[in-house]
Amino acid sequence: MKTLRFAIPLAVAVLCASSLMAAVDAKTSFAALKSLTGTWEGKTPEGKPVQVSYRVTSGGSALMSEIQGEHEDMITMFHLDGDRLLLTHYCGAGNQPRMVATASPDGKVITFNFLDATNLESPTAGHMHRMVLTMVDADHHTEEWVFASDGKEMTKVFDLRRAK
Repeated sequence: MKTLRFAIPLAVAVLCASSLMAAVDAKTSFAALKSLTGTWEGKTPEGKPVQVSYRVTSGGSALMSEIQGEHEDMITMFHLDGDRLLLTHYCGAGNQPRMVATASPDGKVITFNFLDATNLESPTAGHMHRMVLTMVDADHHTEEWVFASDGKEMTKVFDLRRAK
């Protein structure tokens, strides 16, 4: 009984601390994403030029990314939701997957994993399923986009440099 008396407050403290850590990680990751504001240029894996622009909007509560290339034209919105960092991707496939972020311990890699989607005909219908953003330095980052369809994944990586 004595052990239980200490175990319950300890469990509550651990849950509160982990929730606080998640909120701090989400805010830190969102601030890091906001540092991408501006125009980025690179090439697709096929060697075609691609441009990505980032813009803070909605009073600083959202970040908009627009990817434009020969066969690319997509918008992604990033925002905080309590202690989570979310993205909603407005895809050329006609659906809008939402993904939730986790950050690497050093904060340089932010991985967004599928949460749910609107306008998704079925769970196996084609949709963006994951995005991994790696901040190499202030003027260089990569975006790895994973499209899932019928149990298969296709990955496209954009290696981007800040436009001068």
